[in-house]
Amino acid sequence: MLSDKFPELSSFFSSPLRTLPICPTPSDKFTTPATSLIANLSFSHIVELLTVEDPQIRFFYEFECMRNVWSVKELRRQISTNLHIRVGLSKSPELVMQKLSEITEHQNSVLQIKDPLALEFLGLNAGECITESDLENSLISHLQEFMLELGKGFCFEARQKRMIIDDRYYFADLVFYNRLLHCNVVIELKNDEFKHEYLSQLNAYVSYYRVNEMQLGDNPPVGILLCTRKGKQMVEYALAGMDNSLFVSTYQLCLPDKKQLEKFLEDVMD
Repeated sequence: MLSDKFPELSSFFSSPLRTLPICPTPSDKFTTPATSLIANLSFSHIVELLTVEDPQIRFFYEFECMRNVWSVKELRRQISTNLHIRVGLSKSPELVMQKLSEITEHQNSVLQIKDPLALEFLGLNAGECITESDLENSLISHLQEFMLELGKGFCFEARQKRMIIDDRYYFADLVFYNRLLHCNVVIELKNDEFKHEYLSQLNAYVSYYRVNEMQLGDNPPVGILLCTRKGKQMVEYALAGMDNSLFVSTYQLCLPDKKQLEKFLEDVMD
């Protein structure tokens, strides 16, 4: 036996259980004690948090969930809409969280659109000259990833969908059908900041679909405008008085630096 050849092992294993010192690491400060999780969150909360693989990002949701007393539904919504990306990319992350705390769980819209959409899987360099055609081609080449980023229930229907209005041809960039909402979703891509005329164009396309493409049992179509930047007030003014369901969202071709997210967490914890 090993104990016969090495007597010192016998005394080691026969001694009471000892606790070996653990060298602290920089990541320890971004680890929520298990006692805190159990004391402040339900089992269902913890199950949702376990879907986040990255430990630092998971800590962000643990921290904010306890700080804001989120319900399980709200936690799931914030994870699915990539709140950590919005905070990490924002120049004013505190303002993002402040606005978030003012939002109730009763949303006016039936379709929740992520803002921003993370399109880093396209492999496009944001610093290069990228045209709307380049963006559209890349989205088609990575269609599965794009539909997963949009959310649940999206099915691809058409690219450059042709419409005839006043004897002229018009083309909608991308058209999907959402099988959960039972409606068409028309998407317009703009490699530019938001302009009100872009929304007017999308509104015309959605109106065309409502009159000419809706089938029996369908709900009214939805329009999504994807642009690089948007101003909150101009979007609100442009949407005012429109009957169609229109959404404006931004997209990011690269993910935020983890160091920026780490700095935000440190500032809030301090």
